[in-house]
Amino acid sequence: MPTKRPITIKLRVSEDERDLIAKKMETANIRNREAYLRKMALDGYVIRMDFADVKRMTWLLSNATNNLNQIAKHANETGQVGDVKVLREDYEKLWAFAREVMKKLSKI
Repeated sequence: MPTKRPITIKLRVSEDERDLIAKKMETANIRNREAYLRKMALDGYVIRMDFADVKRMTWLLSNATNNLNQIAKHANETGQVGDVKVLREDYEKLWAFAREVMKKLSKI
């Protein structure tokens, strides 16, 4: 009896990739590798993200932090440190938020 799918497509993978495919098949409770790979090739999707804006945000945050450190150093030298503490706290909150965003993005 002729097969329903007469065309063969070969796929070369490393041992690590093979093991990862096996783990994903197990998670999906699929035993037939050919069926799994066919399903992923036809219905799966690849997420490609452009992190240019995030990199720019990180660069700007880093720049702002460096500027804050220079202001803090000057304020400490002149004895005018009142507003610098508030600025530093705000920058720390901003960095914490940025790290949380990066953590969430890395899980996608």
